[in-house]
Amino acid sequence: MTLFIIGIILLGFVLIATSQVTNVNRAAAAIMAGTVGWVLYICYGADFVMSEHADDYVDFLSGAVTTSSAVKDYVAENIFINYVSRGAELVIFLLATMTIVEILDNNGCFDFFRKWALTRKSRKLLWIFSSIAFLVSANIDNLTVATMMLVLMREMVPSRRHRMLYGAAIIIAANCGGALTVIGDPIGLLLWSTGHVSATNFSASLAIPCLLGWIIPTCCIAYQLPERIDLQSVQMPYRGDDTNLNVWQRLLMLFVGIGGLWFIPSFHAITHLSPFLGSLCVLSVLWIVNEVMNRKLMNADQMSQRRIPRVLQYGVMQLMLYVMGIILAVGVVQETGAIGWLTRQFSSYIDNVWFMGTLTAMFSCVLDSFATSVTFFSMHETQQVVSTFGENHIFWKVVAYSSAMGGNVLLLGSVSGLALIKMERIHVWWYFRNVGWTVIVAWLLGIVSMYLFNYFG
Repeated sequence: MTLFIIGIILLGFVLIATSQVTNVNRAAAAIMAGTVGWVLYICYGADFVMSEHADDYVDFLSGAVTTSSAVKDYVAENIFINYVSRGAELVIFLLATMTIVEILDNNGCFDFFRKWALTRKSRKLLWIFSSIAFLVSANIDNLTVATMMLVLMREMVPSRRHRMLYGAAIIIAANCGGALTVIGDPIGLLLWSTGHVSATNFSASLAIPCLLGWIIPTCCIAYQLPERIDLQSVQMPYRGDDTNLNVWQRLLMLFVGIGGLWFIPSFHAITHLSPFLGSLCVLSVLWIVNEVMNRKLMNADQMSQRRIPRVLQYGVMQLMLYVMGIILAVGVVQETGAIGWLTRQFSSYIDNVWFMGTLTAMFSCVLDSFATSVTFFSMHETQQVVSTFGENHIFWKVVAYSSAMGGNVLLLGSVSGLALIKMERIHVWWYFRNVGWTVIVAWLLGIVSMYLFNYFG
């Protein structure tokens, strides 16, 4: 049954890796792998429980006779719920932060970016796009930022070749910016919420690698652009009737939203509560400010078209379902003991953090970076979700950084990268020949800087 479960998970990962060819949605493949895996697990629950949790199960029985129903109750209450709660923390955090972005966008708080990007100097425009993507992604989910910037870029740049280059720079900047902090990417958020890293140490360790991963490919892209480009006139987006906010009101909302997200690591350090609660607090405050600012429009029923934010619709739901599916899929393999066996083999023959980082980067080139990193993280956790490495160990940072950079090599390991491929019909080989190889160079330099920082810093 263990082999059967592993086969189902591998099938799901193959579908994820080949989604560009098969057109099978990654979220559907992840949910299929996670749910079917746990159904098969419960069918042989007694064997797995006695193999991996014998002592805890005996304590759970408290002298009662073991039955099939007791085994299922133990799995549901003591094993399965651990992975559900871990996935739910990530999903709720993503839901809250994406809703924050939607509220800010609906009120025109990001229209400043459109005004700053009005230049015909191609390289200046490139650095404006990539700098905004990098800085904002460090504070907001990088997928949301990348999508927002790609839409803006597509509205402004008429040339398809130029859009491909600008789009590549935006994706790289967003992924590197997201990797820099614990709230910019689901990978860092997972490490932070499970206690593997602290927010300050994580960002300090990845600052130089992420800057290298962003700046080096962007400089190479800049040399492929002409001195000046033609831009299309950009009209401000229609927002129903919610355009009555003045500049200071928009700046206030932007300060509440972004400033609140900056406070979440401090909130977690002070209260020791899950980060998603901090994100919900920020959302609630911003929501109230939004209601107060737009009270006249609300009373006049002029914002009926915006009562249900777009963040709750199909696209973002896919990301949240995908995250939950991956957590459940990797969790069920971990509970069979297969990942523990694989970890012992690695420890016996290849006990090297930097080699693990290289493998992570290689798999992330074709498999989604989140799925890859969660798989490698699980190799150093026990079934009780307790790390075999200490807090802020270099392993967590190397894997997180390598998975983010690996997703930039071919764009296939990044959800936003796949969106760019579909949007501009980019061929993977063209991207690698013009941009992807520079990402590998930047990743190698980033790994060297992490090595030097770890041993001599």
